[in-house]
Amino acid sequence: MAERTNADPGLIDGMTADLGGPRTAALLDRLDRAVAWATLVKPIAALPEYRGGEKGGRPAWPAITMLKCVMLAKWFGLSDPQLEECLQDRLSFRRFVGLSLTDATPDETTFVRFRARLREARLERTLFERTTAELDRRGLLVKEGSLVDAMIVEQARGSKRDDGTSTRDPEATFTKKHGETCHGYKGSINADRSALVVDYRFSDAAPHDSNFIDELTRGETKMVVADSAYRSHEREAALEARGVCCAIAFKRQRGQKDLPPPLKRLNRLIASVRAVVEHPFAWMRAMGYRRVRYRGRRRNEVDFALNLIAYNWKRSLSLAAAR
Repeated sequence: MAERTNADPGLIDGMTADLGGPRTAALLDRLDRAVAWATLVKPIAALPEYRGGEKGGRPAWPAITMLKCVMLAKWFGLSDPQLEECLQDRLSFRRFVGLSLTDATPDETTFVRFRARLREARLERTLFERTTAELDRRGLLVKEGSLVDAMIVEQARGSKRDDGTSTRDPEATFTKKHGETCHGYKGSINADRSALVVDYRFSDAAPHDSNFIDELTRGETKMVVADSAYRSHEREAALEARGVCCAIAFKRQRGQKDLPPPLKRLNRLIASVRAVVEHPFAWMRAMGYRRVRYRGRRRNEVDFALNLIAYNWKRSLSLAAAR
C-alpha cells in the first residue's frame, strides 16, 4: 500500500491565501519551522504501509500529514471528531498539515488507525527521544538538575451491567491523593530547569509516586529536586554516594509536630526550584488532559507521550525566543 500524494496548492488556494485567523496562522507557522519534522517522521515512514509492504486498499495518508494532525490535536486540545471538523473548516489547519482545498480530509477513524500503528510499533518513545535529542542539539536543555513530579489522570469508574460485570477499565486502578480517592492512571516525569520534559514513565494510578524517581534520575549527576513524597533516608544516601545533591523536600518525622525553621527555609528554596516541573502538567490540563481518552494502559501511555512531545515543541518556542 503506497503513500498517497496531496495535491499541490491550486488557484483557489492562492485566492484564499490571506484568509484565516492571523494569530493562529502565525503560531502554526512558528511551530512548523520549529519542529524537526524530517527527524520525527523518519521512523514512521519506515513502517510497512509507507514502504509498499502492505498490498491492497487505499494509499495511506502521508506520514508527515498524519503526524502534523496528531500534533494539532494536542496543541489545541481536540478530540478526533473535533480534529476532523477543524480540518474541514479551518484554512490555517489545512495549510499546516499540507492539505489543499481540493484534497480530501482524513476522518476520525484514520487518526485512530495512525495511533494504533504508533502503538504497535512502540514508536511513541522513539518520537519522544528524537524530540529531546533535537532540543538538546539546539542547546535548549538546561542540564542543572532533574525535577521529578507525577500527575494522576482520571479514568471513568464505569458501571455495573445487568449480568454483574462492569464497564470499568480493568487496567485502571484506585489511589488516594490529598485524602481523595482517584481512579485512573499516573504519569511521572523528569523535567530540566527550563521545564522541558526529558523522561517519563506511565502506569496505573496505584503505585506510589516515588516508585519511578530512581529510574527517571539514574543518569543525573548534579541535583534531584522533588516534593516530600519522594524523600527517604535510603534515597538521600544513594544520591549522596553518587555525588548528587538531594534537593528533595523534607517531611516531618514520626512524633514531630513541625519542621524546625532551618528545614522550613530549605523547603521553601526547594519549592521555588521545583515549581517549573508543574508547567508541563498545567499546560496539559489546560488542553483538556484531565481525564484519559481511552481504555487500557498502552493506548493511554501513547497518548501521554504524544502530549509530552507536543508540549516540548510548544515550550521550545518560548525558550528559543528568550535566548
